[in-house]
Amino acid sequence: MTQTTGLRERKKQKTREAIQREALRLFQAQGYSATTIEQIAAAAEISPSTFFNYFPTKEDVVLYDNYDPILISQLAARPPGELLSASFRRALDSLGAVMERDRETILARARLWVETPELRTRIWEELEKARDLLTALMAAHSGRDSGDFELRVIAMTLVAATFEASLEWIRQDGRGNMVDHVHRALDAIDGFDRLDSI
Repeated sequence: MTQTTGLRERKKQKTREAIQREALRLFQAQGYSATTIEQIAAAAEISPSTFFNYFPTKEDVVLYDNYDPILISQLAARPPGELLSASFRRALDSLGAVMERDRETILARARLWVETPELRTRIWEELEKARDLLTALMAAHSGRDSGDFELRVIAMTLVAATFEASLEWIRQDGRGNMVDHVHRALDAIDGFDRLDSI
């Protein structure tokens, strides 16, 4: 049963990646606004209704990635006694290897959400989701409530630093390792070590 479920999930993930790959190719060739869901579906050799099984909207096909769950699982599996700031940096380094493999896709997606007004309006929602994930993780670690103001501020500070680092990476046309930019951003936060007292 588990093997069948795993195989099904891998197949779904491959389909999701194929849809995103074809969408990004079309967006680059003819522009985001000019590309229709029907065109994306045809390029990915699926029906438009199948597209909606994987992505609720055209915006979602650009914004989708599975990096937050990877980061959260790395943080949740941290060794006993490891400082949370060290865990966060270690999780970033692990994620960095995956992101390096996906460099061109990440850069194409990032350029789209920077340049496309429809996508920029969704970015705040994505940042809030990341804040909530980090807040829940810190709350579970500390035994504090996930609505704790201090935890939410710390989580949003980490999210904002990561976001600004990604913008810097885009400004540099994807040169270097994006995770190195994130480490630089974290170094610039005076209160980063505050994580260790949570």
